[in-house]
Amino acid sequence: MGFFDSEIIQQEAKQLFEDYQALIKLGNNYGKFDRDGKKLFIEQMEAMMDRYRIFMKRFELSEDFMAQMTVEQLKTQLGQFGVTPQQMFDQMHLTLERMKAELEKQV
Repeated sequence: MGFFDSEIIQQEAKQLFEDYQALIKLGNNYGKFDRDGKKLFIEQMEAMMDRYRIFMKRFELSEDFMAQMTVEQLKTQLGQFGVTPQQMFDQMHLTLERMKAELEKQV
């Protein structure tokens, strides 16, 4: 069975995409959140990034051709912006850390 034939992988990908889209939509109102709302949003984004990192690691570790092609496509797409997948995750982490630091200043 191929990597993408797995019902678990399909469901997890669908859920991850839907959750990410919902968080991004919610994030459009980040400036209107109170301190607790901002803190909760940051925590949810961190959890989302952890889920995404684990999901991508599954692709990387899979011997399935399509999974490997997906990894290569991501690398190529990010490479067009001069970024590696690890740099993308590092940048997301740095952004969330800055958001937390900014939130701490508002105490």
